[in-house]
Order: sequence, then C-alpha cells, then structure tokens
Amino acid sequence: MPGQESHERQDDEQTRVPMSAEEIEAAAVGAAPRLDGQVTLRAYDPRWAEAFAREAAGIRDALGGVRHEIEHAGSTSVPGLTAKPVVDMVLTVPEPGDEAAYVPALERLGFRLAIREPEWFEHRVLRKQDLGPGAESANLHVFPSGCPEVTRMLLFRDWLRAHPDDRDLYARTKQRLAARTWAYTQNYADAKSDVVAEILERAARGS
Repeated sequence: MPGQESHERQDDEQTRVPMSAEEIEAAAVGAAPRLDGQVTLRAYDPRWAEAFAREAAGIRDALGGVRHEIEHAGSTSVPGLTAKPVVDMVLTVPEPGDEAAYVPALERLGFRLAIREPEWFEHRVLRKQDLGPGAESANLHVFPSGCPEVTRMLLFRDWLRAHPDDRDLYARTKQRLAARTWAYTQNYADAKSDVVAEILERAARGS
C-alpha cells in the first residue's frame, strides 16, 4: 500500500493539528512515500485478525527479554469496519527511544523502521510488507508503557466494537474521504480527526 499513516495528532496537552508536508517528511526514516491519489478501502476481512495474531506471536517471542505489551488497533481491529488492508499494531516498551533494545529483534522478523517522532510520546512506527492473504502490510506503532495515546487508541477501538452506530458513522466518513486525492496517506488520517474526536467524546462519557 503506498504511503504510511502515522496518527491523528492529538494528546492531552496539544491542540490537534494536521501534519504539514515538511513534518511528514521530517518524521519519515528515509523518504516519505507519497500517495498522490485516493485511499483504497476494503470490506472487513477476518484474516486481518489472523494476521495480527501471527505477527503478535512472533513479536512476543522476539522481545521475550523486553517488558512489553502488544494490541491490535485501528480499523482492521473492528469487525464489520471497512479499512485499508494494513494491520495496525500497538507495542509498548519501557523506552521507545532506546531503539537498540527492540528494533534489531523486530528487523529479524521483517519489520523496518519507517517513522521516528521523539517529540510525540517517543513514537516510532515499523512497517512490514507481505503479511499474507488479505493483509498487504502492517504498521507497528511503538509507544512507552502507560502512554495516554495508547489508552485513547484502545478506547476508540473498544467503543467502535461495541457501538455499531458510531462504527458506521466512522465507515461513512472514511469512505467519503478515501474518494478524495491526497498527497500523503497521513493527510487522509488527519482529515478524519474531527469525527474521531466526536466519537471519543461519546466514548469518554460512556454514552
């Protein structure tokens, strides 16, 4: 899949701000892949969960000496939700900035460091291609243990799993935005920020 999606930028201390082209390029390890087109979405595929389970098992084995947790997040983790065929995974480790503690082990599994954002929760993204049938690639987001962004991501996932109305609202928004032309996949991600914030507000209230 062309492009790489980092996140919808939001945390407890910053106003949500779309990333500029310069910020996207600066965060990329190497050249940031351009999309220059529409985003391809697919109907939910149960093989996405299977791909996560396979990759997570390998990561747990590879990082056996590092305290960590791994979760399936993003649209591929929500049954019934259309998504890019890219499996988003969230890995927490004690110090994401200590890349030597975990990146070499993940590289041996086929992951490659793609995004480095030390100013934003020490965020890293590693990518892996060719996950197998149904899933083109994986984005492995790395954050520190106890990170509020991970809490936010998992709250959003769990709310969509339990609330079909908001899942369908999100799907409609994604489909509308995916039909537009974007320079980078991150631009598409940023365009979803308003609906994500709206849904998260309901999730935080529990209603």
